[in-house]
Order: sequence, then C-alpha cells, then structure tokens
Amino acid sequence: GHHLAWRRDSRTMAFWKAPRRLLSTTHVRAATPDFASFLSRTSARRKPSPIRALQPLLRIPGIISLGGGMPNPATFPLEGISFSIKGIGNMALSRQTVEAALQYSPTTGLPQFVDWLKSLQTSEHNAGNADICVTTGSQEGVSRAFQMLLNEGDSILVESPTYSGSLACLQPLGVQFVQVPTDDLGLVPEKLAEALDSWDSSKGKKPRVLYTIPTGGNPTGASMPIERKRQVYAIAQKHDIIILEDDPYYYLQYSPARIPSLLSLDVDGRVIRFDSFSKILSAGIRVGFVTGHPFFIDRIQLHGQASSLHPSGISQAICARILEMWGRAGFEAHVQSICKFYSGQRDVFLSSAKTHLTGLADWNDNINAGMFGWVRLRGVQDSFELISKRAVEQKVLLVPGNAFFPEGSPATNCVRASFSTANAADMNEALTRLAKLLRELH
Repeated sequence: GHHLAWRRDSRTMAFWKAPRRLLSTTHVRAATPDFASFLSRTSARRKPSPIRALQPLLRIPGIISLGGGMPNPATFPLEGISFSIKGIGNMALSRQTVEAALQYSPTTGLPQFVDWLKSLQTSEHNAGNADICVTTGSQEGVSRAFQMLLNEGDSILVESPTYSGSLACLQPLGVQFVQVPTDDLGLVPEKLAEALDSWDSSKGKKPRVLYTIPTGGNPTGASMPIERKRQVYAIAQKHDIIILEDDPYYYLQYSPARIPSLLSLDVDGRVIRFDSFSKILSAGIRVGFVTGHPFFIDRIQLHGQASSLHPSGISQAICARILEMWGRAGFEAHVQSICKFYSGQRDVFLSSAKTHLTGLADWNDNINAGMFGWVRLRGVQDSFELISKRAVEQKVLLVPGNAFFPEGSPATNCVRASFSTANAADMNEALTRLAKLLRELH
C-alpha cells in the first residue's frame, strides 16, 4: 500500500498521502490549507449535540444507558427485514442488524457500512486518511457543503452550465456565481485559470470554492480527462481553492478503466467528494456519502446532528448487506453491467440524433459516462418556450437549457436530453417530433 501519514498542527489535523503510482504526473503537497478560514459564519458556530455525543458510548460493553431518549425497541412492530436480489434471490438482515437499523444511530452512518465505504474509497481513490459521512442522497451532502463554505455575498466557481439542483441550493444563499466555460471534455482549465489570475477584487470577493461535476456531467454529459483534472487541481493549489467534486456518475463510466478522481490527486486535503448509490443501487433508497479531510467531514456531520440526526438506518443496512454479499468483485460486475446498459442507451440516442437532428442541431458526440446529452438548437435563441410549451404539446419532454444557468443569465439555445429510461422506439419518436418542431421554425 501507499505510505500515508498524519501530523497535527496548531489549528487542525492535516493530512497528506503519497500520490497514486498509476498517475504519470504527481502533485507536490502545498502548504497546509487553513481549513478553518474556509468556514461560513454559520458552520463555524456549530457545536456538537450533547445527546448525539452519547451515541458512540452505547457500544461500550456493559454500559447501562439512562441517557439518550431512545425509544424502547420492544415497541417497534418490525422484527425482520428481507428482500430479493436479481440473480440471487431472497436475503434477510440478521436480527442484530435489524435492531441497529431500527434505532437511532451515528450521524456519520452505521459503523459496519462506513467501514465498507472507507475500504472502497481507499482502494478506488487512495483516500485512506479521509473521513466519511453517509447522507440522505449525495444532494444532502452537497447542500451541507455549500452551507459550510459560503456566506452571503461570497463567490463560487461553477461550470457553465451546471446542475439545476445545486443552483436551487446556491441561489437562496445569496452567492455570486463565477461561471467557468465548458466544452465537450468538461470544465476548461485555461478558463478557470484566467478567471482567477485576472480577478478584480473591486467586483467582489475572490472565490475560494470550485463546484464541479467531472464525470458524465449533468447536464452536458461531458467527462474531464485526467490531464484536465491535474490542471484543475494545480490551479486550486495555486489559488488555495477547495474543490467540491460532485461525482454521482463516476461508476457510470462506459470504459472499464475509470478516469481517476480529483480526490485521488489530492495531497492537501482540499477536495471534498460526493458519491451516490442512486444510479447504481436505487434512487429511492436515498443513500450517498461524503469523503474528505476530517476537519470538513466533522463540520458536515455537526450539521447533520442539528438537522436529520442521521440517514435512514434501514436504507443503510440494506445497502451494506448487498455490498457485503457481492464483495468488491460482485460490486464491480454489477457496475459494469450498468455501464453496458447505459452505453447502449447512449448509442441509440446518438444514432437517433444523427438521423433526425443533423442540420437542425449540434450535440456532444463524446459522451463517455452518465445519462445525458446536451443539444444546441440551430436557429433558436431561447429554447425555453419551444421546449416547455410547444414540445410538451407534441408530447416530448426535454429540459430547457436555462434551468442549468444561474438566474439572470442570457437566453440559451440549449436543451438537456436524458437517455436513461426511454426505449429505442420512444427515443427515435421523441427526436422525430423535436425535428418536426425545429423544421417548422425555419
């Protein structure tokens, strides 16, 4: 394994790690970031919940609790949980697991589940010194991170376009958006460097946070190659930026050799990573997890102590049982089967687009992950009315591009198409109907 080490400094615990040997270019560790200086005023004021602090003590053998207000499990009507897995059949959770899942549990997640996730992140991202906090879907983790790092009036670097759900979280915070252009390979590092190198402080605070969806980007479908990730990380080091790596489509990379993550490049503790089981186990199970420096994960779990208390124990226990049953080899086989499915969907979408939209629109042919295509309509200045009204009248649902830009942005001719659930015949018909609408405009 790689040599990993810890040291304490006067402010917080800092960590570093040997860079991955599989990468031809490595990053030299910069000066330890002043992690506390990144916190919002709200996050800096968070204190541990006195009741939640008792939770780990319950695992001490022989302890008798008259402390936390835990309901008596004898009053719970559920006494067993079983479910069926494709290709395997029925499975049941052990009595001990069910008891743990039905009761209040640690804010960071069920310990057995967290251990499995730590093993995964260590082998997949060389993140052995990072901490993990399970969240109710990765969106909750992203939302907590925004609130942890941003005050009203602060600036944040975002890809242009970016995920509408994150904009919905950021806009009420009253932040300023610094939009970084993207192309068919994702965020453009030169544009990121340009925005930071030429920052005019008279126009507001220089951003200290970058939010990126580097794999199968939502809405563009673009994936950042490793060369770009190295450049982005080096720029973040130069300007002392915290990177929020929102990566729910990481395991939906169609190539068996996955592009390494930004977290895998991190030698300073400046990358906070968000993973999701929504696309690989179930969207409704609502389980995601945040991985990062212990200083930041502690702040995120303090937020959890004051809000949801902890993610669903039942959801975590089911995920943990499936993952333990599969093992890493079974997990990988499942992931590859998902990738095969979505790559087939991608092929159908691109083929239909070529057949019906050639000459009427342009799109990213370089979709290597995820479930989205980003279509630029020719001869259209603003896609909103066409897509939200006329396309709906023709029974075609797409998302107008303006949803993926901050409020007040100029009109866009872009449209997001998802190829995840429609079959080949329906995709073909949908793009036939869209092409008909576009021809009527010309």
